[in-house]
Amino acid sequence: MADAASIARRAARFGTDIRLLGDLEQAEQRERGSDLVTVVRPETSGTDLQRLTGVPDLQQALLLRFLTRQGELAHLGHPDYGSRLPELIGEPNTETTRNRAKLYALQALQAEPRVAQVRSIEVRTRRSRPNRIDIAASVLTIDSDTPLNLVFPVQLDGGTP
Repeated sequence: MADAASIARRAARFGTDIRLLGDLEQAEQRERGSDLVTVVRPETSGTDLQRLTGVPDLQQALLLRFLTRQGELAHLGHPDYGSRLPELIGEPNTETTRNRAKLYALQALQAEPRVAQVRSIEVRTRRSRPNRIDIAASVLTIDSDTPLNLVFPVQLDGGTP
């Protein structure tokens, strides 16, 4: 069992941010203008912004990277942040498109300094949802031998799932 000091060190390495996404396992989309999640503080019964620390913070960071078009934050000094996955909207669900999705996801994961290794990326499609692909990734994070698994859906038709 980890002691309090090692837990604090790990939290410091992974970071702490405010929570912007509701579902950290599978983010369909990010609706702008409704990003902030609040929580009631038990000590005061006041409302505060919910925070994420450690691995959940990394999960959110990776999903936000996938949701952000690469170059969208260039005006803020981050020209390489994001992914090329939004470029796939409007493309047919073919093997070529799925291979591009795998490449774009791999590039985005490798750009995250808290990811030590990408163990696997699989792009799946379902007959019931032919205009959507699911990117399933398994990564090893810094300071951990336990894989972090994410599933990121991409709507190829640009519609709402």
